[in-house]
Amino acid sequence: MQEVVGISFKKNGRIYYFLSGGYKLKKNITVIVKTDQGLQFGKVVNPSVNIDKSQIKTSLKKVLRIASKTDYNKHLKNLKDASAALIKCRELVAKEKLNMNVIASEYTFDRDKLIFRFIADNRIDFRKLAKDLAAIYKVRIELRQVGARDKAKEIGGYGQCGQQLCCARFLKELDTVSINMAKNQNIALNPSKINGLCGRLLCCLKYENEGYKECRAGMLKIGDEIETPEGVGQVIGLDILNQKYKVQVDNTIIEVDKVGSN
Repeated sequence: MQEVVGISFKKNGRIYYFLSGGYKLKKNITVIVKTDQGLQFGKVVNPSVNIDKSQIKTSLKKVLRIASKTDYNKHLKNLKDASAALIKCRELVAKEKLNMNVIASEYTFDRDKLIFRFIADNRIDFRKLAKDLAAIYKVRIELRQVGARDKAKEIGGYGQCGQQLCCARFLKELDTVSINMAKNQNIALNPSKINGLCGRLLCCLKYENEGYKECRAGMLKIGDEIETPEGVGQVIGLDILNQKYKVQVDNTIIEVDKVGSN
């Protein structure tokens, strides 16, 4: 058995798993871990749990230590300095007239690397920008192009449902959402109805998709003919969850249950 703990490096961020390293780690304890990017300051979101070694498919790194007050103060300074670097980076982008929007920045805990995230419609030649930033901050510079969903997650906001954006509130992973999910739920394919603030398909289309697929199995499609007590008609509408059809028979529109229809 291996004792594993789930750690996130930012609020509502993706959860990464590490070996506990012998520490009894409860939720919200802050720790220092080594990642492929370098040392990172993180918070425990999933407490230590024992898992059979056969269930671990990749090599996991160990938690190095529980964060001290000194570590916490260094983390706060990193956040402050990264915010200042973001402003400077945006100034350089405007000066060079680069068609990119820098949305976030962060230092690794050991300040070995300064990472900037940006969105852009096309590939950007940012070699001069990276060189200028490296000259100012004397660290390795990494510029990462991210998608519109990542921008929405960073900035936040409120969706058409009136709730805070799911991606900013609780979604750890931004899963693929397809137009077929809207079709499965019989939603009108109107961009203003099915797209979120990011301009991409609403993440919530995925939540009930499996339920709609199950309910829709075996149902007729719009345009199909169906025999009803009033005669043969044509399906003009579907009520998927209630398993009903709206059917036009001659000049009359009636409702027909899926069960018992021919």
